[in-house]
Parts: sequence; C-alpha cells; structure tokens
Amino acid sequence: MTTRTKSPTLLDNPPIPVQAKIAAAWTSFMFLYIYVDYFHLYKPGTVDNILAGVVFEFDISPTLLTMMLASVAIPAVMVMLSITLPGRANRGTNLVVASLYIPYSVVNALGESWDWAFFYGLSIGIEVLLLTFILRSAWTWPRALAVPAAGPATVDLRQ
Repeated sequence: MTTRTKSPTLLDNPPIPVQAKIAAAWTSFMFLYIYVDYFHLYKPGTVDNILAGVVFEFDISPTLLTMMLASVAIPAVMVMLSITLPGRANRGTNLVVASLYIPYSVVNALGESWDWAFFYGLSIGIEVLLLTFILRSAWTWPRALAVPAAGPATVDLRQ
C-alpha cells in the first residue's frame, strides 16, 4: 500500500463561499471601527470632554448613545446576516448597507484637526477598502446555473 504525500510547498486552497468572505470583511470592519473609537480616547482632551458630558461636540444623552450603538450594531449584525440570509437578500442587503457606510465613514472624520489627518485618513481609508471589498463581492456574487424544467417525457413506441 502506497500513500501519496503532498509536496510541502503546495497548500490546499479550497474555495471560500462568498458569504464567508463578506462576513470576514464585516468582522474586520468591526474590529477597525471599534479600535479607531478606542484609540480616539488617547487624543488629548477627549476624556476630559467625556467627563464633562460631551462627545464630538454633542451632549451625551440617551439619544446620542442610542445612535452610537446603532452605528456599531448595524455592521455587527451584518456579520451574522452575511452568513444566514439567502443569496438574493444577502446580496441586496450588503450592497445597500456597505454603500451607506462609505459616506458615513468619511463624514466621521469631518471637523478633525489636520494634525490627526494621517490617523483618520488611514483608518477611514482601510474602512472604505473593506466596504469596497464587500460591495465588489456582493455585486459579483456568483449566479446559479438555471436548470431547465423537465419537459414532457417522450416514449419510443417503435419497440
């Protein structure tokens, strides 16, 4: 009995379902999104403003916190929806949500000082790249081949 061994330089590269690719991109987006907010706390004056009840020039209120929760909850839910929704709904949902998050991500940097431009430019640039990957993956979602309907059975009566 002989066993075949694979060359140590060749790695198996099985195809990854588009749902898994999109869910992975949303997961990466979430990590980046949360860490950018976390690192923002190191910006001088941020913690003082929070202790004074102000975030990004807005008074801290239940409404503000609910809006902030929604802005994080939507991409978090997209991780799960990208795996569980049927193809057509999945594709449409990802196209809509990722399209809306691109301008939302860019608007988050408005009003920041130029000395923080690299930090926000890099983080928003990566966010937009991830969202673009989601859009491209959803847009180019593989189509299933149509299976022809079974026609009337033909019987050979010459036998």
